[in-house]
Amino acid sequence: RGRIRGTVFMFLELPSRVRFDAMTQFGPVAILTSDGEEFALTDLRENRFLSGPTCPRNIARLLGIPMSGEDVARLLVGDTPRLAAERSSIETVRGGYVVTLEAENGVRQEIELGVREADLEAAPLEQRLRLRRSEVFDAEGRSLWRVSYDDYRVVEDPRSDADPRMGVAIPFSVRFVDASTGADTTVVV
Repeated sequence: RGRIRGTVFMFLELPSRVRFDAMTQFGPVAILTSDGEEFALTDLRENRFLSGPTCPRNIARLLGIPMSGEDVARLLVGDTPRLAAERSSIETVRGGYVVTLEAENGVRQEIELGVREADLEAAPLEQRLRLRRSEVFDAEGRSLWRVSYDDYRVVEDPRSDADPRMGVAIPFSVRFVDASTGADTTVVV
């Protein structure tokens, strides 16, 4: 509960290992760890320690994001969980594309991809895309959750066999809004 303003140290190992250390000017206030199976949260503001299975409810205790550890890790590196779609479509918009996925039950997901300015004139298969937004709507069209991505930066590829001239584009700002919980969480790297 409440807002934390400070520095968060994030350590991610895909698909689902995460550690978040939330720090303020007075020191650590919360530490969340998950290996994909087990979850642990030390909340120093409330002087309590919680542990249990890694599940959306436990992850939401710190982040306000009721998703699996794997989905949260994907969000933080500029990816998104995808709806199991019965139908899909794609359209060109504002220097990019919007992919729409529709499930059998009427739930819909929009995935907005931006094209790098240097690639706007390139053929579609040669364009480098970056995720701008992923949003899921219920059957009546109400937003269930939305994630937006900004401030992409290219970082060195951590694989030892990677070409040192190549890098990985990662969003340094990820904002998550969940209508059901009222969560509005922004992670800025």
